[in-house]
Amino acid sequence: MGANNGKPSGSEGKGSSSISSDVSSSTDHTPTQAQKNVATSEDSDLSMRTLSTPSPALSCPPARPGCQNGRGSSTSSSSVTGETVALVHAPPPPRLTHPLIRLAARPQREQARVERLPDACLVRVFSFLRTDQLCRCARVCRRWYNVAWDPRLWRAIRLAGAGLHADRALRVLTRRLCQDTPNVCLLLETVAVSGCRRLTDRGLYTLAQCCPELRRLEVAGCHNISNEAVFDVVSLCPNLEHLDVSGCSKVTCISLTREASIQLSPLHGKQISIRYLDMTDCFALEDEGLHTIAAHCTRLTHLYLRRCARLTDEGLRYLVIYCSSLRELSVSDCRCISDFGLREIAKLEARLRYLSIAHCGRVTDVGIRYVARYCGKLRYLNARGCEGITDHGVEYLAKHCARLKSLDIGKCPLVSDSGLECLALNCFNLKRLSLKSCESITGRGLQIVAANCFDLQMLNVQDCDVSVEALRFVKRHCRRCVIEHSNPAFC
Repeated sequence: MGANNGKPSGSEGKGSSSISSDVSSSTDHTPTQAQKNVATSEDSDLSMRTLSTPSPALSCPPARPGCQNGRGSSTSSSSVTGETVALVHAPPPPRLTHPLIRLAARPQREQARVERLPDACLVRVFSFLRTDQLCRCARVCRRWYNVAWDPRLWRAIRLAGAGLHADRALRVLTRRLCQDTPNVCLLLETVAVSGCRRLTDRGLYTLAQCCPELRRLEVAGCHNISNEAVFDVVSLCPNLEHLDVSGCSKVTCISLTREASIQLSPLHGKQISIRYLDMTDCFALEDEGLHTIAAHCTRLTHLYLRRCARLTDEGLRYLVIYCSSLRELSVSDCRCISDFGLREIAKLEARLRYLSIAHCGRVTDVGIRYVARYCGKLRYLNARGCEGITDHGVEYLAKHCARLKSLDIGKCPLVSDSGLECLALNCFNLKRLSLKSCESITGRGLQIVAANCFDLQMLNVQDCDVSVEALRFVKRHCRRCVIEHSNPAFC
């Protein structure tokens, strides 16, 4: 009966469904079950590579035994580590996309609308799905399989979850995407597997080998990633521009592999195309590592080094020497950065637009004067927690950076109404201002700001001694402003 009714073979069912099982897998409960799951995935991968036209594969929850199709032919199910495993069924009856979805109670017109949607509309709908959801849709029916693997939907892979088998998911996905062009995927440009603790160097190496056109890679919070994997990616993916390794505590440097350096022509040098680099919470990063990064990534425009506590002023000097195009820089919570480091940063001059030095306790008015004097096009400054900044520093900043749009001087107890007055009379384009825990700020300073900065959109005065009348004055003059306060009498 299966042959007469066009029932797909078992190997085809495995090929079209293994990807979804691997991508949407959860944490294995026992070691024995984990081994079974890996074996199933590898068998499915091998069978899938011989397919030219996929067969319909449908998912059935393992908790419902005895599931049968509409023609009375029984189906077998298997439960591996609590995952949903695709089962091979006879072709679905007309107007049904899934044997467990009962559309009989719905109006006939609604059923017809779903079936008559053109492929272009389905591609548009599928474009809003995550990678694991897209793989599950590929298991519904033959048509959805073909639509789900449309090349336009696979320019990006986004996976998340601490229990996800990221290495296996990347291996299966890249193998499927390389089906038409063996051993290389020219479509994939973005991969985001943030928070996947099971991602290892092996998974990144597979990705680097198969996806030479990769432009964006995000592996934030993947603690098992090391320098070797990052070296492989930047060496085998020459077009990589965006790299996020925040929270990868084992990453201490970014450089080309020795083999890649030897093969490069003298004209190309040893340069990497990265423009955006986020190394937040890379605690082991030191000045020497930053020196190597700066020497190889000379095209950097955005660099974030938050909470890299081992960095000093010497590391910032290397940045200025090699990365003269920096527009955004964050060294917040780098406690060893001082006024000497800001003197080096000031050498970026008008190119610098964004600077965060939050909680750099060694920074004083001297460092602020350096930045204000030479970086006249600065738009954003976060100096929260820099207790050495006074009204003199704010005044100098306001007079030399008149285009400032966002300023955070919270927890700067030496800043008072005098500094705010100078700020309001020079920075008319100010949109965001944070004065949280500024003990010397009163309602008078806020009123001066509100009377001159009409475009103010956010004001933080939490833990400040300001009256309700002053807050109401701000609300009347800056109607679009969101006020964050701690005064229970103001609403």
